[in-house]
Amino acid sequence: GGGGRINAPAIIREYNASGKQMRIEGSCQSSCTTLLAIKNVCIEPSAQLKFHAALFPNERHMKPPPARQARMLAAYNSKLRNYLVSGGYVSGFEFHTISGRDMIAKFGYRACK
Repeated sequence: GGGGRINAPAIIREYNASGKQMRIEGSCQSSCTTLLAIKNVCIEPSAQLKFHAALFPNERHMKPPPARQARMLAAYNSKLRNYLVSGGYVSGFEFHTISGRDMIAKFGYRACK
């Protein structure tokens, strides 16, 4: 998805409660990437995930609010979270793209079958 306010917490709760599979395919940017917190998530190798700080477009010149940034980072597994933070990829509003193939091979997310 194109990101923005997608009510990710409600989507994550719904999928985790039901056990339904969430497929990440195509372009998944911004808020969409927090859907990685779904227990039964899989990623298409051809997907492109685009990460940035927990900021909205009108906040692009601000520092990310600490509580919102922490909630966003908690959606990612530790390997991905460490990579994004140590590389400075979630410190500003610029997108950092990671391919689905790399999400699977480098960060341990499950490939969709």
